[in-house]
Amino acid sequence: MKQVIAMHGWSGDSTAWAPWERHFSHRGWLWQSGERGYGNRRSCNPSWAEPASDGTNPCMARQRRVVIAHSLGPHLLEPSVLNQATDVVLLASFGRFVPQGPEGRALRAGLRGMQIAIGSPGEATMLRTFLKRAAQPADLCGLPPGPEQHGLSQSGRDCLKNDLELLIGTSGLPPGLPTAARVLVVDGTDDAIVAPAASREHFFALTSHLQHAPERWQFKDVGHALLVQDLLVRVQQWLDHNSQAS
Repeated sequence: MKQVIAMHGWSGDSTAWAPWERHFSHRGWLWQSGERGYGNRRSCNPSWAEPASDGTNPCMARQRRVVIAHSLGPHLLEPSVLNQATDVVLLASFGRFVPQGPEGRALRAGLRGMQIAIGSPGEATMLRTFLKRAAQPADLCGLPPGPEQHGLSQSGRDCLKNDLELLIGTSGLPPGLPTAARVLVVDGTDDAIVAPAASREHFFALTSHLQHAPERWQFKDVGHALLVQDLLVRVQQWLDHNSQAS
């Protein structure tokens, strides 16, 4: 049985995974998308489906449980879900988001300002600025529509604030990350959201934590949103090759 649980990042929603879900579903994968409910969609914390009992020995068929998560996404999943993953694809993600030292102090102050803007007259401008930085060097119109365009709910605003607090407080790898998982790290060289120091620290922490060295893809002239046309195909092929090599 092949399954994917996908999780969007801060200020996003599950609709961004629609092309991924279509592609993977056509190739026999069971897809579930987590949802924080920032906008008009109901929040959803996905869990792994249990394989149907058909009388065969469950040990004979290898289960594939794949987490694909963007940015803050791995930290938003239940540790018990992440802990059961056989493969993890980390898209523009991080362990500690706020680096230590002067760079971190300035970033922390900016994030506090974003928290204050949520629910204020400056909310729309703050979110649009964040999304522009996430998309760059590509244009903002390349991003799929999300909660910012559809409108935030009051409960969604509360969740945005709480998740921003979680982001500020991240201090290492997401809880539950299994040491035996095979991990693919995908980054853009022009990421304007995740600091280079945070990205480097993340990869070193993964290398120390995992039994198998993580693989890393770095796309030149690509930003935090990873607007790479065939990325979903490349990830699917990496997973298929990984299965054959196991």
